[in-house]
Parts: sequence; C-alpha cells; structure tokens
Amino acid sequence: MTPSSDIRRLIEIMEALRTPVTGCPWDVEQTFETIAPYTIEEAYEVADAIHTGDRVDLKEELGDLLLQVVYHARMAEEEQSFTFGDVVEAITTKMIRRHPHVFGDEAARSAGMAKGMWERIKQEEKREKAEARASAGIAERETGYLDDVPAVFPALTEAEKLQRRAARVGFDWAEAGPVLDKIREETDELAEELSAPAPDRERIAGEIGDMIFAIANLARHLDIDPEEALKRTNRKFRKRFAAIEAEARVQDRPLDDLSLEEMEAAWQRAKKAPVTAD
Repeated sequence: MTPSSDIRRLIEIMEALRTPVTGCPWDVEQTFETIAPYTIEEAYEVADAIHTGDRVDLKEELGDLLLQVVYHARMAEEEQSFTFGDVVEAITTKMIRRHPHVFGDEAARSAGMAKGMWERIKQEEKREKAEARASAGIAERETGYLDDVPAVFPALTEAEKLQRRAARVGFDWAEAGPVLDKIREETDELAEELSAPAPDRERIAGEIGDMIFAIANLARHLDIDPEEALKRTNRKFRKRFAAIEAEARVQDRPLDDLSLEEMEAAWQRAKKAPVTAD
C-alpha cells in the first residue's frame, strides 16, 4: 500500500489495521474509551505546534489528529453506528446551516447574521439530534442547563465556561470587585482549614478548588482566559527554572547540589532579566 493525499487511502489503512487476524493486534483491541485519551493528547499537540510556530510539526500533528477522527469513525462503522462519510456530511450540514449569510439565498446573504439567529439554529440542531437519537433507539436523557459544557474539558476551561453559561441567565456578579472579595473569603477559609488541630485533606482540597474557581471567575470578569493566563505563568516558570539549571552548569555542579538559597538567587536574577515574548 502506498501513501496518498486522498483521504480514502487513510480510511483504507485504518480498515486494514482494524481487520482481525491480518491487522495490527494493538489497533484491533482498542475501543472508543481507550482511544479517547490519545484524541485529547493529539489535540494538545496540534495546539503546541501552533504555539511554537513550527509548520512542519503542525502538518504532522494535524495528520495525527485526523487519524483519530478516522479511527473513531472506523470503530463506529464496525458496530454499524455511522461511517466517516456520515461524519463529513454532518459537519458540512452544520457549517452550511450556521452560515446562512454566506451559503443562503440572496435574502439571507443580504440580511447578514441577524440577532438571535445563531441560537435559533442551535436549537434546531438540538431538536434534530433528539429525533436522530429517538430513531436510533437511544433514550433521551434529562439534561440540565449546564450540560452543554463538556466535563472532559481541562478544569480551568470548564470552570470558565460553566460560569459564562450561568451568567447568561443572570447568575453572576455585575463587576469584578465582589469576585475579588470572594477570593479573599476563600483564602481565609483555606487558612482556617490549614490551622485546624487535625487538618482534613479532603476539606483542604475542596477549599483550594473553591479558590481556583473564584480566580477563574475573576479572570472571566476581566476578559482574560484563565487557561492561557496560567499557561503564560507556566512558560515563565520554565524560563526562570532554566536559569537555575544554567547556573548549575556554569559551576559544573549537579542541579540538586545547589542549595535553596542559591536557587532562589538565580531565580531572582532571572526575574530581573529583560522580559521577552512568551
């Protein structure tokens, strides 16, 4: 079998990998559940390639992510749920429907994206999805207002999206000030748990979670993505810790041979260095 730029070749490869006896034993035994973590990992690797600006890496990572789509579609076809073609048709249908100002008739294009149209389109999609589930014999589960926010999101992203959705129906502070007060309140509650005669780890974990949730809320009120804000700090930490490593190399000493005081001194020097772009 030879490589090709035709998507059909990738589908053929996956079919061959998943064929019992003649296929790859590892690929054959995989399920939706076992592959899901790889799907999430590949999406992060795409984001990392974009962040580093490495277009060669991005091309490869996009291919890895596309493989995940083909993989899930193949497993679905094996159980006769849907095919890769159904996936393509579903997303093309959605994109055309959600952009009537681009793909609609002359009247729709001239009107542009009218206020409220996006929500009406999404409600129509929900109705059709419910009908599709019913025809497939899938019981419609009772859903809550926040169920549209996937629980598999990174925790900070999930927190921000939960808060943003709740704010749509008025469950929100009007400004950032009260949120800052809430953070102070959560900090005090954490300090109280830590000072207890017999600190309870579960309660401490709960208070830390409450504090992080409140910080994510403050970031949202200030129109700052909390996930990206923490990523920036992580990158800053990497750079400053690299300065500690450089100090150890200059002295020809193992990193763990440096005292905390020496590490702190190197950290402070890195902190005072000219700021460069992330």
